[in-house]
Amino acid sequence: MQTIKGPSLFIAQFINADPNLATLEGLAAFAADCKFTALQIPTFFPNIFDLEQAAQSQSYCDDVLGILSKHGLGISELTSQRQGQLIAVHPAYDRTLAHFGPENIRYDPVARQAWATRQLGLAVTASRRLKLDRLVTFSGSLLWPYFYPYPPAPAGLIDEGFRELVQRWRPVLDACDREGVDLCFELHPTEDLHDGVTFERFLELTGNHARCNLLYDPSHFLLQHMDYLGFIDVYHSKIKAFHVKDAEFVMSARSGVYGGFQDWRQRAGRFRSPGDGSIDFKGIFSRLTNHDYDGWATLEWECCFKNRYDGAREGAELIRHHIIGVTDAAFDAPMQASVPLDEIRSILGTPGGPAK
Repeated sequence: MQTIKGPSLFIAQFINADPNLATLEGLAAFAADCKFTALQIPTFFPNIFDLEQAAQSQSYCDDVLGILSKHGLGISELTSQRQGQLIAVHPAYDRTLAHFGPENIRYDPVARQAWATRQLGLAVTASRRLKLDRLVTFSGSLLWPYFYPYPPAPAGLIDEGFRELVQRWRPVLDACDREGVDLCFELHPTEDLHDGVTFERFLELTGNHARCNLLYDPSHFLLQHMDYLGFIDVYHSKIKAFHVKDAEFVMSARSGVYGGFQDWRQRAGRFRSPGDGSIDFKGIFSRLTNHDYDGWATLEWECCFKNRYDGAREGAELIRHHIIGVTDAAFDAPMQASVPLDEIRSILGTPGGPAK
């Protein structure tokens, strides 16, 4: 078994939250003060982490590592959710997602997709320069408008959507393979890959690509009423990254999983600060440890009630509390007798004969 690494902090929700968090140095100081040991760094804030430079310059990467090292921190993973989102955008979301791309190509879907693909390639190269072997992303979505079967989608539409999605991601997966980096899709509602079934369908069409893997985030499964503990047992071999994120679903007579277009506080299902929701983290850490998960436990803070600063400090403590320092020996080993095979056969009452 392996001891899970952590705690790491996904800094996306903290960037520019106040003047002290407007630089990588400031974010590192804050994370260290909260007793995190690593940062998960998004690649879509160039003033914090310049992806172009990181992919091209080892000295830039060394400088980033040096800033973090001063505060006793490392990097757990780079993330590329916004760029991944732009790999596949259904026309219904074209304008609402346009700001994820550069201003000069925002309203050119073809150029924007090409830019996103290149960005993912840069993120793979930067990961290797930083000696990281995992990269987090979203799948994007061509099919989300058709997630509920009314009216029924035209015959063949879902199949074609998955084939197109695989075609768009294949160059990135192959780049990951060349560099020895696992691509970890965060399964998330509004993404084509949002549960185990959709991931399996995508994975099969990639030819079971070795670099096609998962980031495990139980909050998105709880809000879909999935068995998030059983998910670990089914997909543990593909889980390479882990977001510690809490959620709750409070049964309502007025709205359900889809939320009724309400803001987060009024929804039946909502994200909560770690420890304030209903996620069974003890069960999660136990199952991941049992299945030899060798990655990081990374806090992703999102909450509609609690402030982010308390959430970060409490989240770091929650992760430290739940990480299981694995044993190097079975607890009952001293009680186990060493018995010759002939005696074992005698104990069992089975026919004797020479041991083979």
